[in-house]
Amino acid sequence: MMRYLIMIFVFIVSLFAKGQNKVGFETMVNTLVKGKVDTITSGEVAALLIKPNTILLDAREPEEFAVSHIAGARNVGYDKFDFNALPDLKKTDTVLVYCSVGKRSEDVAFKLKKAGYINVYNLYGGIFDWTNRGYPVVNDRNEPVKCVHPYSDLWGYWVNNLEKCYEPR
Repeated sequence: MMRYLIMIFVFIVSLFAKGQNKVGFETMVNTLVKGKVDTITSGEVAALLIKPNTILLDAREPEEFAVSHIAGARNVGYDKFDFNALPDLKKTDTVLVYCSVGKRSEDVAFKLKKAGYINVYNLYGGIFDWTNRGYPVVNDRNEPVKCVHPYSDLWGYWVNNLEKCYEPR
């Protein structure tokens, strides 16, 4: 029931605000993200990606990742997230986790924190914020693309600067 109330709330907010409209987008993100881990902005992620021992994890499902993801990210999924898929991850690495808007990545990042990883951050606004701010994404062949997987038609409302697509290009 609560899930449907949140979706209705997000939909109503979306009627009054589009994408990077600060009030609408941030209200939607803040409704979903509960502050279980520290968040990080798209600009901060871009700056950290050039530093050693920084690991970028994509908590979306493989079909979303194949369409578009941040270059260098590793897909860990959400539904089947498994620590065993990250044998080289050190507890002292800087771990940046993202998904579409930040909810799924917050859950994965929280699991990492509980397992003893020290420097774990959730990308605020996820890949939607990343692309809406003009940062690039690549497909499953590591080629630059101008589209992003919108998760669903409803959530795709928040994707502004790129096309929305469900299949890799």
